[in-house]
Amino acid sequence: MSVKPYKILIIGPSWIGDMVMAQSLFMALKAEHPNSIIDVLALAWTKPLLDRMPEVNEAIPMPISHGVFGFKMRRALGKQLQAAQYDQAIVLPNSWKSALIPFFANIPVRTGWKGEARYGLLNDIRTLDKDALPMMVQRFVSLACPSEQSQIAPSYPIPKMVANPASFAVPALASGQKRLILCPGAEFGPAKQWPAQSYAEVTTTLIGEGWQVLVLGSEADNTIADEIENKTDNRHADNFINLCGLTQLQDAIDLLSTADAVISNDSGLMHIAAALQKPLVAIYGPTSPNFTPPLSDNAHTLQIEVECGPCFQRTCPEQHHNCMQGIGSKNVLTSIQISQSQNTQY
Repeated sequence: MSVKPYKILIIGPSWIGDMVMAQSLFMALKAEHPNSIIDVLALAWTKPLLDRMPEVNEAIPMPISHGVFGFKMRRALGKQLQAAQYDQAIVLPNSWKSALIPFFANIPVRTGWKGEARYGLLNDIRTLDKDALPMMVQRFVSLACPSEQSQIAPSYPIPKMVANPASFAVPALASGQKRLILCPGAEFGPAKQWPAQSYAEVTTTLIGEGWQVLVLGSEADNTIADEIENKTDNRHADNFINLCGLTQLQDAIDLLSTADAVISNDSGLMHIAAALQKPLVAIYGPTSPNFTPPLSDNAHTLQIEVECGPCFQRTCPEQHHNCMQGIGSKNVLTSIQISQSQNTQY
């Protein structure tokens, strides 16, 4: 006699890093309900992430743009999703509007943090104790636990995305050559960016040792990518490849899976590299790895103490950017050397 699968609808987050960390929740739910079916309702551009998470059955595209209320559209989508007969919904965003669709879908158990006083919309409503759950991944995974345990910091599985073979054409590696991938952009703002000069000092050293360097990012990241390239020793320019603005998210994920080392600011690509278990140096300045660290045993996190930080500002309010300027390229190179030696041992 077959057991009816436990069907769960996740209302997913809108940011890359948050969606990567949400995989820990999906993994925890699968451990709790092995026969569960997990569908994720999220903006369409997150689909390449969800397609690379084995726990997700279906990525359902959210037809309403981020920040748009769209009450009638949410009600219509909720009514449409009633036919799926979900047993539970888990709402990860804290906004009032994000809880409307599970309510209109008449899903019997609707779980989430109180957020914007979502009484009624959620019937399994939790009050967040930020001190008890200081990390975002803990706050996500806690929603898989019974409500009476939701203020106890849970253990959490590490995200493990499964990449597809990279289809974006890049120059092949020579025999024995290693690939460094840089992710120097930061959608949050320039305060998160490690200086181009520091990146260039690393690339000059590693290209000199025979490495190939790829730079990933959006069209907006071409400025810093060009600056890094211009400051890199041009005798090795054939091994410096700027792909900013040329790749889609699915390409970036699959290319990151080919890296022997990744250097990244605190960004969505950093979280993807961590979930792919790639040797990673994650550089933090105005934000805190205590809240959203790279979730990987293969990651080295670098941050220095400054009197004014972490300030969580988009631009440096002191105009000196000491939190990033003070992290030297030698520290990053040492972290890469350590990760390479550790990988050689396995």
